[in-house]
This record gives sequence, structure tokens and C-alpha cells, in this order.
Amino acid sequence: FSINFSASGVTKNVAEQIAAEAKGDIFEIKPEVAYTEEDLDWTNKQSRSSVEMNDKSSRPAIADKVEDMSQYDAIYLGFPIWWYTAPTIINTFMEQYDFTGKVIIPFATSGGSTIERAVKDLQQAYPQATWEQGMTNPSLDEIKQKVAER
Repeated sequence: FSINFSASGVTKNVAEQIAAEAKGDIFEIKPEVAYTEEDLDWTNKQSRSSVEMNDKSSRPAIADKVEDMSQYDAIYLGFPIWWYTAPTIINTFMEQYDFTGKVIIPFATSGGSTIERAVKDLQQAYPQATWEQGMTNPSLDEIKQKVAER
């Protein structure tokens, strides 16, 4: 099951590749209020994304829900790296479901940061899940290898 949040479409493209390789379902985490280009301006301390990321309790609302999360044992969870970690909307998503006993394989897209800090933050916040090593900007070959390991 490939789940992703993609503000600009880059992460969504990777999620689609994973879903195709794994022959699995795909779900896009969409905010109730879509992010505009201005919202994503990380150089503006007053932009929506900056305000959310500076408030660790921020939980942006999500538009849709996964109908039956219980049917999935392994979940590829994708997001862009924002401020060296996962966007707070990922916390909104994680707090809506029971991930006890589920394996989560995180993947991220980033212009320069790696996924390690994001995975550590998510592991600490949601220890009921089994977190695998994450992938940053995975190539198709890396995706094929990760899917083959499942």
C-alpha cells in the first residue's frame, strides 16, 4: 500500500512507481485546504508551511480517509522533507489509524536533506509501528529492490 503526501507532485510520482512495482493500492494524503505556492515559501517565516513546521502540535486537516487500513500489513509512506523532517500533516495521518504491528517503509523526496531525521522523529512519535530504513529520492532500481525484499 503506497501512501503519500505531495505538495508539488514530486513525491506523488515516486508513490505511483512504488504502487506499480508492488502491484498495490495507492492513497494520496490531501489537505482539506490545498497548499498554494505562497504557502510553501520556506523563505517566508509567515508562510503556512513555515508556521505549521514551527508548531510541532500543528495537525493540518486531511480531506479523505483510507477506507480500511486493517487490510494492509506493509505501508510505503511518502512525503517531502520539510525543515529536515516530515511535514506535520503526516502526524495528522498517523494519528487517525492504529498502526500496531504494521510495517512502515518511509520514503521522501528532498532537494538536499536525507530522510534519517524524519524516520527517527516518526519512530519516536509512533513506536507501535515497525519502521524500516527509509529511502530518500529513490531511483526506480532502489524501488524495485525494496519491493522485492517484501
